Amino acid sequence: MLKSCPGKLLVYASNFSSQERRLHSVSTATEKTAKLLNLDFEIVKFRQKFSQIYVYYENGDAEPVPIYCDKGKTYNTQEICSTLKNMIFVLSFHPNHTALKHMREEIMRLS
Repeated sequence: MLKSCPGKLLVYASNFSSQERRLHSVSTATEKTAKLLNLDFEIVKFRQKFSQIYVYYENGDAEPVPIYCDKGKTYNTQEICSTLKNMIFVLSFHPNHTALKHMREEIMRLS
């Protein structure tokens, strides 16, 4: 595990019960990925009704970056974890996200 926290994973979802099962899958996978990569984790619920569940990467004052959308479908947590790790790995090459650069080896080891 890394020593410092290089950011946070945010799960954005509608506050309606019709997507509780999907939200559980996405939030469980996101929380697991966050723990593995020493990232913070937060669920943000909205009152507006929308079908998709989104995961964003946020670091400091920078604008959050979308890294996952469930597209209104249910996926298993392992698939979601894999997708999140892949997207964080790709994001680690972006010059605005140098905190993730130090995570590349860890992400590759976990994949």
